[in-house]
Amino acid sequence: MARTGIRKTALSLAVAGAFAGGASQAHASAFALIEQNASGLGNSYAGAAAAAEDASTIYYNPAGMSLLPGGMQVSAGLALINLSAKFSDSGSVAAGGRTLGGSGGDAGDLSAVPNAYFAMDVAPNWKVGVGVSVPFGLKTEYDPTWMGRFQAIKSDISTLNLNPSVSYKLNETVSLGFGVNYQSIDAEFTNAVNLGAGGETTADIKAKDSGSLGYNLGAMFQLAPDTRLGVSYRSPIKYHLTGTANFASPLVPSGNVSVDIKMPDTASIALQHRLNPGWTLLADVTRTGWSQIRDLTIVRDTGATLSSTPENFKNTWRVGVGAVHRYNDAWSIKMGFAYDQSPVNDTDRTARLPDNNRLWLSVGGQYKVSKDGTLDFGLAHLFIKDASINQNGGAAAGQLVGTYKGSVDILGAQFAYRF
Repeated sequence: MARTGIRKTALSLAVAGAFAGGASQAHASAFALIEQNASGLGNSYAGAAAAAEDASTIYYNPAGMSLLPGGMQVSAGLALINLSAKFSDSGSVAAGGRTLGGSGGDAGDLSAVPNAYFAMDVAPNWKVGVGVSVPFGLKTEYDPTWMGRFQAIKSDISTLNLNPSVSYKLNETVSLGFGVNYQSIDAEFTNAVNLGAGGETTADIKAKDSGSLGYNLGAMFQLAPDTRLGVSYRSPIKYHLTGTANFASPLVPSGNVSVDIKMPDTASIALQHRLNPGWTLLADVTRTGWSQIRDLTIVRDTGATLSSTPENFKNTWRVGVGAVHRYNDAWSIKMGFAYDQSPVNDTDRTARLPDNNRLWLSVGGQYKVSKDGTLDFGLAHLFIKDASINQNGGAAAGQLVGTYKGSVDILGAQFAYRF
């Protein structure tokens, strides 16, 4: 292959591969993060749009601020998410002129997801608040010499969401809420590049969008003294990431790249029912509009299309049920179960997103340290269905054939205080 052809093919494959899928197995479906508090973790976030336990309701349903006690409330928490993602080969083909390599080790990693919220009264029936959260993110990394190195080595995505919100209590039955989301994203992806007779090099793609806007809204309906219905919606957010593709070899020119992506919207319907003074039941159904991600198109800074990677995501559903047992005035025990679909289809699954459906099983609790302060904690294990992959990158990248086994463990803690 001529030198010009090598450069063009290598740059195209490297950049396309680096952004393809955008993530590895994450903690909610695809690369979304539902872990925006710890008070809902013990219930597998079942009924989150109806719970309104603390100021973190700003994220799940801003109308829930109207149900908080009067005055001001702060809430801060941290979720530690331990992802395991291991690949087993079943017939992969090495890239042209290259050795196959190993299985990549455990691509998962331990990630910390923080959150903080504040809510206060501003007028009769009116509350305002603000939340800071991380709605999308991941961190995974394979061994640099593994057999899928031309598809992916490192994937690191981080977002930050600032969510000022307002709620209005229309009457004793209905409350409404609205919020604005200002969200930024940073991403880094690396992978190997096959230079043919020139050996191998590494591509390092870094890109970001400093801020995009979206909104969330919700409503609470007190259907009966012991039964509450919550509905909420989070809008999609459009990103235009810009950055650079840097190559470790002078045989391949570095350059500026960009990609447009639209994060999905979500809609939830949730119920909370107090069965008796000791038990409260929770349930919800959430739809996520992943199908708007049909492909990821990479363009040069000149405006010319560099590559287009099909994704063909599908819309997903998440269903959760949970219960809270009030053991005594100080202690409550929580438990939950959820089924969470993945948007990834079997045909288009990539090494950067070997995602599949998962089951949540969680336990947790709440301790009232004082009449104004509460400590929440939870533990969840996610059972992820084995994910087959058959990613053919042609002679330059080889063919990755095998199965991923994955799981996630989540430990969360949160402190809320009213003053």
